[in-house]
Amino acid sequence: MPISPGTHVLYTVRPGDTLYRIANAFGTNVPSLMQINAWYPPIIEPDRLYPGQALLVRLPGMSEHSAVNVQVATGDTLYAISERFSVGVDLLAALNGLERPESLRVGQLLYIPAFVYEVEPGDTLYGVARRFGVPLTELALVNRLRPCFSPDVIYPGFRFVVPLPSSTNIVVFQPMPAMRISPGARFQGAARAFEASALYRIRDAADGVVTRERAFTTSAGAPAFGRFDEPIVFDARPSTAAGTFMVYTRSANDGSVQDLVEVPVSF
Repeated sequence: MPISPGTHVLYTVRPGDTLYRIANAFGTNVPSLMQINAWYPPIIEPDRLYPGQALLVRLPGMSEHSAVNVQVATGDTLYAISERFSVGVDLLAALNGLERPESLRVGQLLYIPAFVYEVEPGDTLYGVARRFGVPLTELALVNRLRPCFSPDVIYPGFRFVVPLPSSTNIVVFQPMPAMRISPGARFQGAARAFEASALYRIRDAADGVVTRERAFTTSAGAPAFGRFDEPIVFDARPSTAAGTFMVYTRSANDGSVQDLVEVPVSF
């Protein structure tokens, strides 16, 4: 499962840009930029660079985690960015420490809850979306401005952005989709929860209970978004190789499940 480590920036091409100029601005090189974006014949010619296109740039560094920033372009709003990346606008503001979300600056980098996947031979967009539990429409929307991205044909080596599982008030950073989990591993994320109280449970693919509903506490209660970093507990051995990790809250009025986030995992 080739999730690409390192910090990446989704950059919107401006008038006068060249591959060399973009690579130089981010401290990388043209061959790396071309490889990440599958920018080579017969897919696309090197001089076909137009304002408004989006290129993925990997920043220098050796980070083990896969992270994504988006560089604010002219006309961007926090609402439009949140819609594009399928994340709640309040959650996006909180993750970036924005006290005045309306005052974005052109060129500003915003952290996006997402990761980067490198296409393998035989991959299809549908298959990747299903593996990571992401709606096909969301995957296409996030990458639609990439000049070498096509919903019908994706080329080995091309890297595209995949949103992390989230709801209006919860995002899960770890485990990442399709990751193997075991007792004692950490689950991490952020949540806006009443009295800082949230819940998780795990079921296998046969709907067997691996972890019964368990409560945990975030670092802050609503209206703030608090962080969480907790050890995973198994109550039973999984009966299948795959399952679902669920994080959510319950209504104080009727106990119904709210803000459910489901992460496909393996055991």
